[in-house]
Amino acid sequence: MKIIPRKYKILLAKIFSLFSVVRGYNIFIIVLAQYLGSVFLLADHKRAWDVIFDWRLFLIIVASSLAIAGGYIINNFYDAEKDRINRPFKSKLDRYVSQGTKLRVYFTLNFISVVLVLPVSWHASAFYAGYIFLLWFYSHKIKKYPVIGNLTASLLAILPFFGILMYFNSSDSEIYYHAFFLYLLILIRELIKDMENVPGDFLNNYQTIAVRFGENTAKKVITFLVFLTLIPIYLLIKDEGMGYMAYYFYLCIVVLFVFVYRLWKSSNYKQYHRLHVSLKLLILLGVFSIVLIKPSVIASGRAILG
Repeated sequence: MKIIPRKYKILLAKIFSLFSVVRGYNIFIIVLAQYLGSVFLLADHKRAWDVIFDWRLFLIIVASSLAIAGGYIINNFYDAEKDRINRPFKSKLDRYVSQGTKLRVYFTLNFISVVLVLPVSWHASAFYAGYIFLLWFYSHKIKKYPVIGNLTASLLAILPFFGILMYFNSSDSEIYYHAFFLYLLILIRELIKDMENVPGDFLNNYQTIAVRFGENTAKKVITFLVFLTLIPIYLLIKDEGMGYMAYYFYLCIVVLFVFVYRLWKSSNYKQYHRLHVSLKLLILLGVFSIVLIKPSVIASGRAILG
């Protein structure tokens, strides 16, 4: 049996470490969501083939992916001490790559992101430059403050989709209903994540709602936000353009009510983590459910090609 040399083992460990830092699995889902959203929502008047092979859209999605990866790196850089308490295993894996290397990769990714979209337009380049600055400012300052930190984190999560929205120059109301619904789900997830991370946040002076006002107040805020999601859900279900995706939103109503019930029964890290995972799965299911808006595009080769 051939033994892998130690230097290659170290290299593999660093690759996996960097993949963990930039959360490559999340970026893959974001890229998929951007393409599905483009085909089925933003450019549904175009042939799917033309949208998928639009080189300008490709550059925009790559640029957003690089900027998001950079955002994860700088967030990891500032959260190193906190993650040693809240996520000891992941923190140990992330330390295979030095802080200096992380910063070099961070600046490289950001530079490529801004330059890459220049052929599309200087407005796109300026948009991503501003987005990169906001990601840094959030990690450096804003995330330590209650409420505004959560609101900003959720906004930053959906901003890349507005970059594509500007490209297609779409103003359909259903797009904004989707954005509002997604924003609320991500905001709820951020608050649940804060409840998981109370020990590390408290020791590192992160003034989240759960730390500053207590878990009971955080649960009340989350419950209010869950009921608030019923507004975009109702508007989307009522929209005939949603097709079979309406069934996903019916499912969301059931899942979110069960979520609230379990929330008030939860009191420790494992229980909050399960709630966090359930929201991530609900968001992931929503990404794949986009195809239900116009399933004929998938079912028929003719729909894709013409």
